[in-house]
Amino acid sequence: MAQTRETILDALSKIGLPDGGDLVSRDMIRALMVQDGKVSFIIEAPSPAIAKQMAGLRDGVQEFIGKMEGVTSVSVALTAHSEKPSAPKSPPPNLSVGGHMKPQEGPMRPKGVARIIGIGSGKGGVGKSTVSTNLAVALARQGRRVGLLDADIYGPSVPRMMGVNKRPASPDGKTIIPLHGHGVTLMSIGFMLPAEKAVVWRGPMLMGALQQMLTQVEWGELDVLLVDLPPGTGDVAMTLCQKSEVSGAIVVSTPQDVALLDARKALNMFETLKTPVLGLIENMATYHCPKCGHEAHIFGEGGVRAEAEKLGLPFLGALPIDLDTRIGGDAGTPVALGDSPMAEAYADLAKRFIDGGMA
Repeated sequence: MAQTRETILDALSKIGLPDGGDLVSRDMIRALMVQDGKVSFIIEAPSPAIAKQMAGLRDGVQEFIGKMEGVTSVSVALTAHSEKPSAPKSPPPNLSVGGHMKPQEGPMRPKGVARIIGIGSGKGGVGKSTVSTNLAVALARQGRRVGLLDADIYGPSVPRMMGVNKRPASPDGKTIIPLHGHGVTLMSIGFMLPAEKAVVWRGPMLMGALQQMLTQVEWGELDVLLVDLPPGTGDVAMTLCQKSEVSGAIVVSTPQDVALLDARKALNMFETLKTPVLGLIENMATYHCPKCGHEAHIFGEGGVRAEAEKLGLPFLGALPIDLDTRIGGDAGTPVALGDSPMAEAYADLAKRFIDGGMA
């Protein structure tokens, strides 16, 4: 029986491949010639790597065809598609934060953000960032679309407190895609730098970084953007109040006289910059002993409430000093996520914000 091209193809179609199909259905047979009992063809593999794996198969196919009636000789070559050199991968966009402010028309107001509220303090160590993160989470739990901008550039703590530690993406080296945690949209200089690296910048660099984090971040549609300001009355707070349309500011202080001295300076700064002060928050107001239930006023009692009444400003609430708050902040799980008395205190604070039209 003389073999033909059709009979050889029919035979090859019966040789299955390990990953499915056969040599014919997978269109791997090339240059098939059948003449006077002599058969020759090429098996073309999809890639050089697969061709190497098919060396044994080629030998088997050659032996199989050689045993067919009327075949006197078989020549089977194994080749592969030539791989096109892949285009060199583009390096990721060079996203850097810092540099002097760039001229721009109009205020530094992110598109889609309804309100910007600065949260400041006259001095460090009063728990301003703790209040900022937990208030943001509490507002988000009550259905508000919340952003949190960590503008404490020398000492960013939002990444740790919110449990987020990634570098933001950038499609073009300019636009910054913010991160998210616990229902809150986040941006911090701490996402851009190793945790142990100090930010050694003068004022113009700080102002440039704030401009970038306000205007280049894709904040999306937000009911409120909380800005965790650095302590004191420096460049970042001044730039925020002068260059963006801030809805108002909140001042956080402990009850003690030393903290109130500096809180008054923060209040005076906001007054000078014509930024409305929306209220005062007293942090670390009381301590409840977990063993005996005794209540102690470690840092004094009622100082912030009295200051608010004296100045005719809203007193937004008193928050106790609490071990779970510290543990949650260190672990990246803000205490406001739970259902403890502290979580309820932050929920009440958030409700006051919402009822007062601040969020």
